[in-house]
Amino acid sequence: MSKTRNMLSSSVRRGTGCGGGWRSRTFHRLTPRLSEAMGNEVELKLDLMAEAAAALEATPWAGDAKVAKQISIYFDTPDLALSKAGISLRIRRSGGKRIQTVKADGAGAAGLFVRSEWERPVTDDVPVLDDTTPVRALLGDAVNGIGPTFEVRVERRSWMVHQDDAVIELVLDRGEAVAGERSTRICEIELELQQGDPSALFAFARRIDAIAPVRLGVQTKAERGYRLLGPAARLFKAEPVALASDMTAAEAFRQIVQSCLRQFRLNEGLLLVSPDAGSLHQARVALRRLRSAFSIFKQMIDESGSAALRAELRWLASELGEARDLDVLLERAPPGDLRAKISAAHDAAYGRVAEVLASTRVRVLMLDLTEWTLSGDWLSGPGTARDRDMLARDFAAAALDRFRRKVKKGGRGLARVDDELRHEVRKDAKKLRYASEFFARLFASKREQRRHRKFVAALEQLQDQLGALNDLATVPPMLDRIGGASDPQAAALLAADKRETLLERAEHAHEDLVDMKRFWR
Repeated sequence: MSKTRNMLSSSVRRGTGCGGGWRSRTFHRLTPRLSEAMGNEVELKLDLMAEAAAALEATPWAGDAKVAKQISIYFDTPDLALSKAGISLRIRRSGGKRIQTVKADGAGAAGLFVRSEWERPVTDDVPVLDDTTPVRALLGDAVNGIGPTFEVRVERRSWMVHQDDAVIELVLDRGEAVAGERSTRICEIELELQQGDPSALFAFARRIDAIAPVRLGVQTKAERGYRLLGPAARLFKAEPVALASDMTAAEAFRQIVQSCLRQFRLNEGLLLVSPDAGSLHQARVALRRLRSAFSIFKQMIDESGSAALRAELRWLASELGEARDLDVLLERAPPGDLRAKISAAHDAAYGRVAEVLASTRVRVLMLDLTEWTLSGDWLSGPGTARDRDMLARDFAAAALDRFRRKVKKGGRGLARVDDELRHEVRKDAKKLRYASEFFARLFASKREQRRHRKFVAALEQLQDQLGALNDLATVPPMLDRIGGASDPQAAALLAADKRETLLERAEHAHEDLVDMKRFWR
């Protein structure tokens, strides 16, 4: 890398003209919005372990592969301005040639990407940045500060395979991303549709999974490299959903689902390496967001075959739920025999989480959800065509009104209803919260943004109080399950003295929310 830095002492080459040697293209990785119009360049990314890659290579249909060594240098400014703008810049060396590529990545996709690419051959490891890419226009004078940031080194093996009537290019990349003294392993597959229907990609992915376990890929190589530049991630929170004002409701739903899948997969990846309360919580948040999306868009997808998928999501959320509940209980438990019982149950629950996440059932669910999002029956139901084609902003306003009404009505007399009814209000409040986050970018004026911040803050206050009450309600059955209900220390965990205060706070928070101005009107 130091050699590359020396070569860049004169910064970047400015290039002239509008396209000498450049190849600009739009690349579609099963992105829902554009794949129907331009389905001839479609890719599906999958992650796998090294031993699974070896098993894949040993299959009879793999045959002789084309093999290439690739070294890619990624460039950015010292403050990572390109990354923050969703732009990557690299020079890749392979087979005696160097190709410079600028990519503008679509945000929030899981396994499925749309991006614009600008490619050109270069003679050395110094970027050529002229007016044919967005880099100079984006950075202005700061473009002169661009330098090498990290490298990606892989061995690429590729095959042409057949699935039904389709022709698919299978690419297996193995190697590492390196930034200074830090590195991370890369072992991934890209399936690119050369001919045929996109459903063949998913059929072939399941065929691979039967031989070598694979998971939906949600990170680019550039993302892996950039993550080496900061502290190791312990969890991944939800990212803003990139919705545009001209999107239809169907396009917005697809984007939201992919955002939720991405958040789940990122946290699942951490959990597969090491159990952690933070990543488990965020994995559950991703599933709740995903299930809420199905509820928010229910009128648009209700005629489709989504029931089985929703049932599987409900199962998965339930499997992760006990470990999370025990996380909360363990935090509150004082030292002693009861804490030891909770800790043992906690460890067993995390063992179960590991088993579930390692299962074929979860891997296939992620593929099924992705395929259904792209080409499921929900796209062709005649009774929902009007909703699908509605502008996302109009659909969002109606959905937000609907859930606000449910929370307003259900929250009346919040202190006097039973735990079950309060729990229903809590679930409706979560859906309203997630809908507010999903649709935030559709309401982008200053007034709308100001109201959005205040509305979400009030909603968070209500959720906090209802969440605390729900935690109290779940303690008794949890203690019963682990045989700790009769322990003298159990009373401290029941925290009955806090209940009245929480109920009062919940009622006040509900009143404040109802009085809050709606950001979507």
